[in-house]
Amino acid sequence: MFDIERWQEIFDAIRKNKLRTILTGVSVASGIFILVVLLAFGQGMQNGIAKEFEADASNRIGVWTQVTTQEYMGLNPGRPIQLRNNNYQAINSKFAVDLENRSPFFRVRNVTVDYKTESGSYSVQGVSPLFQNIENQFISQGRYLNYGDEENVAKVVVISNKIKRELLKGEENPIGAFLKLSGINFQIIGVYGDKGGDREEDRLFIPISTAQRVFNGSDNLNMLFYTLKPSASLDETVAKSVKLTEDIKTYLKEAHMVAPNDPSAINTFNTLEAVKRFQNLTGGIKFFFWFVGICTIVAGVVGVSNIMMIIVKERTREIGVRKALGARPRAIVGMILHEAIFVTSVAGLAGLIFSMGLLEFVGPNLQVDYVLNPSINFKVALSTVVLLIIAGALAGFFPAWRAATIRPIEALRDE
Repeated sequence: MFDIERWQEIFDAIRKNKLRTILTGVSVASGIFILVVLLAFGQGMQNGIAKEFEADASNRIGVWTQVTTQEYMGLNPGRPIQLRNNNYQAINSKFAVDLENRSPFFRVRNVTVDYKTESGSYSVQGVSPLFQNIENQFISQGRYLNYGDEENVAKVVVISNKIKRELLKGEENPIGAFLKLSGINFQIIGVYGDKGGDREEDRLFIPISTAQRVFNGSDNLNMLFYTLKPSASLDETVAKSVKLTEDIKTYLKEAHMVAPNDPSAINTFNTLEAVKRFQNLTGGIKFFFWFVGICTIVAGVVGVSNIMMIIVKERTREIGVRKALGARPRAIVGMILHEAIFVTSVAGLAGLIFSMGLLEFVGPNLQVDYVLNPSINFKVALSTVVLLIIAGALAGFFPAWRAATIRPIEALRDE
């Protein structure tokens, strides 16, 4: 039931301690505001890092070779190591149970790219059909390479949206048109886009078999690319990917007679390890943000406790009169607790509304590296306010209990 007299008492107490109440309310509201903004910023960092990894598959493994740095089995250091088709096929066979997508990679060098009277400088790369999944590419028009193209050594090419804009100006549908790669006609079968944007669209792709045969690549490969089948958890997937990279390096070192501890001849990169590091980093940052925000809220709660103690001190005679007239301790405690809960509730909700409003307007338009659309789950934010109100009630309980235990005769003597 709505008790008008009780609420009038609360407002009168707040009015008497206006400055202290305002300062305490600002402290509590700023605590909620800072916590919500920090948590949203932490989520924005997580979103931004996830966006960066969208450019390529987040479980990608790459393999490439350089030169040996150590003598081994009578072979001198400085020996170049060359990946070949049989290495790719052997790895596919040995580790098939763990592999999801796979593609060899051959970079065709010194190629001129011409379309009618237009000419451009782009990277020509020979790959297999599953390279599309490894690079997270999508098809805008036509299709990607398929195994028929590879088996038939087809002179077909997939270009990017950027190349279409720059080289095939005015062509709405380039499918079926011909590009010249170093004077050799290649038919356009598809137009792709890359989630990495224009920086990833300076490439055009042809079948690996065509790249090797037409451009005198023999059976040489520049790199091998793989993605793993996901496990039940990220930690398991990371552990599996680390083991797989080590097993691939061990196989290639044995196949090319490279010293087991040679640090340079066989090289790999593993994006899952980077994903794990970034997740640990964002987790640590979020924990720090929680810590800072909670410390700010605690400061506000301490302020609530202090102002309640001051209110109790200033109202000692009033409390004595109430007790002399028969007020029970429960009523005295309730009177003080209502004031504490009122202050924390109003201040907490104000801080929540202001912070959520700020995020709603500023968040989607924020353009900072590695921060994307900072936001927070409303239920989480509301839960922090509820916890704040509970903490405020606890902060007000001890001054309220002290007031309830004052003997009426002592309270009436208070000056």
